[in-house]
Amino acid sequence: MSSKEKRILIIYSSTDGHTIKISKYISKILTATVDHVSIKDPIPSLKKYDGIIIGASIRYGFHRAKVKKYINKHYKDLNGIPNAFFSVSLIARNKERRNVDNNPYAKKFLDKIKWKPKNIALFGGMLNYPAYSFFDRLMIQLIMTITKGPTDSKTVIEYTDWTQVKNFATEFNSQIAFD
Repeated sequence: MSSKEKRILIIYSSTDGHTIKISKYISKILTATVDHVSIKDPIPSLKKYDGIIIGASIRYGFHRAKVKKYINKHYKDLNGIPNAFFSVSLIARNKERRNVDNNPYAKKFLDKIKWKPKNIALFGGMLNYPAYSFFDRLMIQLIMTITKGPTDSKTVIEYTDWTQVKNFATEFNSQIAFD
């Protein structure tokens, strides 16, 4: 193994900031220099990095189109280095929905991209009704009514299992250590 410090790129797509919070937590666990970049910003060349993690939130059942577009344009480069993907959603508040086969939104997304991530994690997101616009609050309350979740407009709940996030980052450390 080279004595050169590893460099990791985390590309994130965050709707309300929780995916950024998870990305920063992951970077504290990684034994590498980590750069963060939003999918909205210019993405640096992957040739500068020893590994990549892409994290994306789901809103109304979909990841941002820009995430899919980036992945499908760069999937060969993504596959050429240690890599991982995580998705953040309120559906993953339920433990059984943290498995790709039981999460229709993540499954549909992964089926439509050319990249096959070496490691995938589905994390519960954050429900923060007071921070949402009027429209988002109504839509999310409707979705929560259907899925038997909380609907009180004052509700703020973080569903992220931080042990799961830590395990994901630790597994990625193993991936880059043996590359």
